[in-house]
Amino acid sequence: MRATKAIIHLNRFRRNIQGVREKIGPRPGICVPVKADAYGHGAVQIARAALDAGAACLAVATVSEGAELRAAGIGAPILLLSLPLPEELPEVIFQGLIPLVSDRDFIREAARAAENTGKPLEVHLKIDTGMGRLGCPPEEAADLAANIAREKYLLLGGTATHLAVADSSVPEDVAYTKKQLARFREGVEAIRRAGIDPGIVHGANSGGVVFHEDSWFDMVRPGILLYGYSPGPGKPEVTPVMELLTQVSLIKPVKKGETVSYGRTWTAPQDTVIAILPVGYADGLSRSLSGNFPVTIRGRRYPLVGRICMDQCMVDLGPEPEVRRWEEVTLFGPETVTAADMAAVLGTIPYEITCGINKRVPRIYRDSR
Repeated sequence: MRATKAIIHLNRFRRNIQGVREKIGPRPGICVPVKADAYGHGAVQIARAALDAGAACLAVATVSEGAELRAAGIGAPILLLSLPLPEELPEVIFQGLIPLVSDRDFIREAARAAENTGKPLEVHLKIDTGMGRLGCPPEEAADLAANIAREKYLLLGGTATHLAVADSSVPEDVAYTKKQLARFREGVEAIRRAGIDPGIVHGANSGGVVFHEDSWFDMVRPGILLYGYSPGPGKPEVTPVMELLTQVSLIKPVKKGETVSYGRTWTAPQDTVIAILPVGYADGLSRSLSGNFPVTIRGRRYPLVGRICMDQCMVDLGPEPEVRRWEEVTLFGPETVTAADMAAVLGTIPYEITCGINKRVPRIYRDSR
């Protein structure tokens, strides 16, 4: 086992789902996104934990992600959130994935592929209410729903949208989200007035769950919230699921005036002791954290110094360290600095941090219920 490893606390993940359930009540279903290898946490293990905790369905971004879940024996409904290529549609149908559709051409392609296989295909109609990405204008929703309803081998199983700024409490953003939801309701009602069942209606992401009760509809799709990072204060209270650990592989003295690592960017201000950690940017520890982020050893924070290398980094322990070789080091975790703290330093979001932990870092699953 490598010294560097990601600990995935499945009990915390289940507790986060339970927190969402307590927030939204018993009626809306919970769709758990497990795309991007469950945000770096491990898609198969997280999917099983999600279903065990009562999730109604799962969501992926690519056909291969859905196929991985099916190969692991997971039979739950799986939404395909990104558009597949037309040549991928036979695999979509074979794997029983549920694609989002939003234009006539793709609806025709999907219907043709389903007819060729002789298997009906469930689809969800995506309405663009202001995200500016996938989706049809709300005023076209009823016509496209009718297109789907006319196809013998297609079934309209749901209608969806996606919220652009639901995680923001800025008044203009709150107003924008309300406008998105109003446009979505208009599209859904137009489908109903056309005599077509819109199926499962869903639009709430993590921000929607936390801040916008009127976005819950029939199902919610919280992503990063379930992995332990909330868009703001309030319920549900969640706990980070991933913990990135390593160990001190070497301790060595460095004299005042000596430099450390590539580019000689750090010079020892005094005689000190350096710890070498076997983790680097190839593992997902961004090179941009060089010199401006701490690690935690024995509950105390120590600064990263010098440039982070591909496979190693260095920490200044001070002139009289208590740290010993092979001691455990926390790079981020729920009890110390978190992925959100790391993201703040890098000017990004926690999603990018957890998704960026490389596959060569082994995932260790702990499930103390």
